[in-house]
Amino acid sequence: MAYSKQYQNRGNKYKAIKQKFNGRTYHSKKEAAYAAQLELRKLAGEIKHIKPQHRLQLYVEGKLICNYYIDFKVTHFDNTTELIEVKGFETDLWRLKWKLTEALLYAGKIEGEHPDATTLILVK
Repeated sequence: MAYSKQYQNRGNKYKAIKQKFNGRTYHSKKEAAYAAQLELRKLAGEIKHIKPQHRLQLYVEGKLICNYYIDFKVTHFDNTTELIEVKGFETDLWRLKWKLTEALLYAGKIEGEHPDATTLILVK
């Protein structure tokens, strides 16, 4: 199916401009700038590992409700982790996924994420 040129060039509805940093494309300038900050912290020896676009599988009562791709998973040298979401515009769907993620994380129901060693962070 062919789309009109007008439809193809309409851009992001939230006016986010994709940005490259360190050979990786980020969804917005804000996200790329935050990636640069994290990289500086890693070079300074504060951070052990940075994983962009980390997938969280959100299950409720054994059913996969959705996958949530959090912007960054940061691991520190003491093996604590931060799940970081960089947000410019909050949609209703995002708010729902965020609340579900909070509830499941602090209940210890997200595989691979220990609630006592994981912090959920929202950067606005």
